[in-house]
Amino acid sequence: MHSTTLTALFGATFCIAATGAQAAQADSFPNRPIRMIVAFSAGGSTDTVARYYAVKLGEVLKTNVIVENRPGAAQMIGINATLNAPADGYTIYLGTGSSLSQNPGVRTNLPYDPLKNFTLLGLVATTPGVIVVTPALPVQTFSELITYAKANPGKLNYGSSGLGSASHLQAEYFLSLTGVQATHIPFKADAEIMTAMSGNLVHLGIAPIQGAVGAIRTGKVRPLAITSATRIASLPDTPSVSELGFKELQAIDPYTYYGLVGPSGIPDAVVTKINAAINTVSAMPQTKELMGQNYFYPSTSTPESFRNYIAQDIAKWRSFSSKIKLD
Repeated sequence: MHSTTLTALFGATFCIAATGAQAAQADSFPNRPIRMIVAFSAGGSTDTVARYYAVKLGEVLKTNVIVENRPGAAQMIGINATLNAPADGYTIYLGTGSSLSQNPGVRTNLPYDPLKNFTLLGLVATTPGVIVVTPALPVQTFSELITYAKANPGKLNYGSSGLGSASHLQAEYFLSLTGVQATHIPFKADAEIMTAMSGNLVHLGIAPIQGAVGAIRTGKVRPLAITSATRIASLPDTPSVSELGFKELQAIDPYTYYGLVGPSGIPDAVVTKINAAINTVSAMPQTKELMGQNYFYPSTSTPESFRNYIAQDIAKWRSFSSKIKLD
C-alpha cells in the first residue's frame, strides 16, 4: 500500500511539474525568431501569403518570423525540413491544399500523414482558381478549348507549379472529366507558367487568381473559366465552370488553401498562442483589404476546426483519386 501511494504521489507530482513546464514554455514563447518554411520558390502565390503573414505574425508575437523558401521534390524538401525540426513552435510550415489534403487524398505512398505527423496550428486563407490558355491557341471559350483539344489529341500541353501541386492535380482532374489529352510540363512557380504561356511554350493551365490576373490583364494569357460556383468581381466577364455546365469541376473550389502547421508534438499552450496570433492577423481590416487585393480570402479557425477542414478535403480528393493521373 505504501509503495502504491508513493507511486501515485510521484506520478501526480510529475504531471504537475510537466504542466508547469509547459505553461512556462508558453509564457516565454517566443523568445527567439521563428522560421516559416515555404515549399515553393520566392515570388509565387504561397510565398506572397507567407511573407505577409510572417511580418504580421512577427508584430503580434513580438519576434521576427523569417520566411525560408525550400522548393523541390514535390514539396518534400520543405515538408521534411519541418518534420525533422524540434517540436517547439520555432519552425512552422505554410502548407497548401496540395500538401495537406490533395496529395494525401490521391496518393497512397506519401511518407507522411498530415493529420498524424503535423501539429495543426490554423487555417490562413483560401483562393479561387482560373483556367487559362495561351492567346496563340485559336479558342475564345471553354467549350471551344474542349472541341479544339479533342480534334488535336496529344498536341497540347499544360503547365503546373510542380509535381503534386494544386495546379498539377486539378489539371489532371480537369483532363479526366473532359477527355482532353495534354502533356504535363512542371515549373517552380506560377509566374514561370504565365511567362511560358505568353510565349506559346505552354498551351493551358489552372492557376490561382492572383498568380494569373496580371498576365490576364496585360493580354499575355486568356481566361476561359473560374473554378467556382459563381463569377468573381475581379474577372466579371469570365464565366464559372458551374454556369458552363461543368459542376463536377466546381468541386475543386477553392483552388487551394493555406494553413500553418508544425512538427508533431508542439505543446498545446504554444499551439494556442500561435493559433491566436494567426486569427488576430486574419481578422485585421488591413489583412482583409491587402490580401483581398491579391485575391486571397483570410480565414480564422481553431486547431480542431482546421483538422476537420483538412480531413474533409482529404476525403474529397480520395474520391477523385481514380480520375487523376500522377505520372
